[in-house]
Amino acid sequence: MRKTARAILLKDDQILLMDRNKFGIKYRALVGGNIELGETPEQALKREVLEESSLTFKNERLVIIEDAGDIYGIQYIYLCEYASGDLKLDLNSEEYKINSMGKNLYRPIWFPIKDILNSNILPKELVPLLSDFLKLGFPSQPYQLKINN
Repeated sequence: MRKTARAILLKDDQILLMDRNKFGIKYRALVGGNIELGETPEQALKREVLEESSLTFKNERLVIIEDAGDIYGIQYIYLCEYASGDLKLDLNSEEYKINSMGKNLYRPIWFPIKDILNSNILPKELVPLLSDFLKLGFPSQPYQLKINN
């Protein structure tokens, strides 16, 4: 089963999102990606965030475990605090290479937390949960989120 690590990376009153245009389908997602063989979720998280945004973070904490079934697998979602970097795709990342071909585009953005309910984040089941956690605080133990595909 596929396993990924994703970041809820916060800076000031903004959250890091990946703005996607996948062959005309526009949406946003948390930054992150596949956990490679031999990697821990935390190692994959650091690698993916750096590749997809050129940012570093600190104080990561697992806050959501999303079970999206056989197709999308398990996603480990970490709350992270911005440390440093200027927002852009890493020039050596797969996303940067894919962008150069056109039509399947990746663009990391800082998105206002206050607008999260209108963010077009996928999966859509994550949005109200994320909104509540950003307003009321994240749980001390990882929240188990089941996505029905």
